[in-house]
Amino acid sequence: MSGRVEDLSVEALRGVGEKKSKALALQGIRSVGDLYRYFPRRYLDRSRVSGIAGLREGDEVTVCGTVGRSMREGAGRTRRLRVMLSDGSGTLELTWFRGAAWLGKVMQPGRHMAVFGKVSFFSGRPQMTHPDYELLEEGAAPRHADIMPIYPESEGLRKAGLDSRRLQACIREALRVCPPVTGELLPEDMVAHYRLLGGAEAYRQVHVPESREMLDKALRRLKWEELFFTQLFFALRRHQAKRHAGAHRFVRSGEKTAELYASLPFELTTAQKRAVREIYADLCSGQQMHRLVQGDVGSGKTLVAMFAMALAFDNGLQAAMMVPTEILAVQHWLGLKKYADALGLRFGLLTGGQSVVDREEVLRGLMAGTLDMVVGTHAVIQDKVVFKRLGLVVIDEQHRFGVVQRRALQEKACRPHVLLMTATPIPRTLTMGTFGDLDVTVIDELPEGRQPVTTKCYGHGLKQEVLNLLQREIEAGRQAYIVYPLVEESEKTDLKAATRGYHQLQDRIFPGFRLGLVHGRMPAAQKAEVMEAFRKGEIAILVGTTVIEVGVDVPNASVIVVAHAERFGLAQLHQLRGRVGRGEWPSWCCLLYDKAEGDAMERLRAMEASSDGFYLSRVDARLRGAGNVLGKEQSGIASSFRLADLDKDEDLLIEAREAAFRLVGEDPLLALPEHRSLRKKYEEYVATQSEFAGIG
Repeated sequence: MSGRVEDLSVEALRGVGEKKSKALALQGIRSVGDLYRYFPRRYLDRSRVSGIAGLREGDEVTVCGTVGRSMREGAGRTRRLRVMLSDGSGTLELTWFRGAAWLGKVMQPGRHMAVFGKVSFFSGRPQMTHPDYELLEEGAAPRHADIMPIYPESEGLRKAGLDSRRLQACIREALRVCPPVTGELLPEDMVAHYRLLGGAEAYRQVHVPESREMLDKALRRLKWEELFFTQLFFALRRHQAKRHAGAHRFVRSGEKTAELYASLPFELTTAQKRAVREIYADLCSGQQMHRLVQGDVGSGKTLVAMFAMALAFDNGLQAAMMVPTEILAVQHWLGLKKYADALGLRFGLLTGGQSVVDREEVLRGLMAGTLDMVVGTHAVIQDKVVFKRLGLVVIDEQHRFGVVQRRALQEKACRPHVLLMTATPIPRTLTMGTFGDLDVTVIDELPEGRQPVTTKCYGHGLKQEVLNLLQREIEAGRQAYIVYPLVEESEKTDLKAATRGYHQLQDRIFPGFRLGLVHGRMPAAQKAEVMEAFRKGEIAILVGTTVIEVGVDVPNASVIVVAHAERFGLAQLHQLRGRVGRGEWPSWCCLLYDKAEGDAMERLRAMEASSDGFYLSRVDARLRGAGNVLGKEQSGIASSFRLADLDKDEDLLIEAREAAFRLVGEDPLLALPEHRSLRKKYEEYVATQSEFAGIG
């Protein structure tokens, strides 16, 4: 579209005054260009005529028929017109409360008409209230049987008199007064190769579609364009990163790395070996590593990170690992310190809850270079933390950190290598759409010895079968988790809180065993004390909230019970299940639910059916939409699409990615004359997408 169209105020349109323009501005619509990009949320196809006999509750359909009876009833505000419309297969009752007197004169018995509206049923009879109508000649088809766009409506828009119909009228007026220009934004060869509708025509057809076929072509073009600009961002970013080879080049896999491998009492999986090789190749390239390692629960990502940190030491550099919780920081520190101690590496812990003395000692060690590695929470990004020679940054469960937090750790050194890790398996389309500029390693094997976890759903409370299982396992010397979604009771919900559940279990059900309680509101020191007691086997059952979701590693735990499992997401449930099955005994995951239907029940059934995190991630993406799988911080780009859906538009994403990376390979600065308008549009696009700022 031309600059004039982009900049023209919506107030220039007929019927849009100050009140309406203010309401539109609150939706980000200030110009005609903004209005064109305010896309319908769905469409009603009025061209498909339905028979009355086949109508169902909630259908939005067109019906053609003949008026039978027409009756005016009531008086004053309750005055209404009831019309009986028949089509030979049945009778549809139509009701109007406004304009009853005038409509009664028009809708005389024997008149032919088409009506469009939403079907409801009363006493088994179909009816419509205030349907759209069109009077017809006998045997004629509706003239206005079009595809009608339905636009998103906010309370502010409705108060300003801008419901979906009036928004449609505004956009039609804009198309009449200043239609999109005919110039093509994308390169002509790209449009031809991928069989794309022209840009200007796509905007026209998406708002005023001539047919279903043209609407589909318009949506394909506009979705493709959205995906293309995202992938162009990733392609340019990756090209720029490769131009700057300022990262430390690792020159050897040295003594400590070899010792670490030799000391393992087990063999790495093929996937772990592949991950270490890919990381080593990055570190030796002379370019900054920016790699995402994703693997299922228990796949051995942390050990892969330890190899990367050992490689850093062998090349004279320090390594830092940032994790989202103190529980996970302590867990990693205890787990990795045994390797570090055996290798003679100095490994520190830095959290907000540790003593001032311990904290100061770690800070001095990092600054002086007497500490080789550190693992910590957000504490590692504070200003007081200074490294002597930081060369590797590992960010675990990276989707739990915001962009600013991830960048703060990277800025502790000049272009350190960055290794991101996640235990949330991510569908391929979401990986391309959200992490398109990263190199991705998938650890798709579990180490030998992982015990299978039997998962079963139980309705309505703590079943006796579950209590018997807990009793049996605890008496056999094993341990268990019981997880609640809330810490305390709320007046607005009937969910059991962790605190109440803990007291009931301790006092009434398992008085002979020691139970522990842990949740996010406890002081860090108290949480650490409870977790350490559970780790040592002093606590038989740990009751808590989802603070135990990630990273807790107690091989002796063989049962996890999740209360109100219908309130948890699929990824959360899978992470919780991963807390058991880490030892030498068979394990169980019991999912308790009260009221589960629809998507909630499908999540629970998926958990019963599969322990494959990548399969579950695909189910999750289908149920929730790909843009929501990673949560708010990490799904910014995916959820910023106006039309494209990463879960449903995989073919378009692959095409757009291919086109973007090929274009950058041929013209990395977008400097060729035929790409200048594209570059200008790209710069405008990135400037409006705050989600692009510092991804990764």
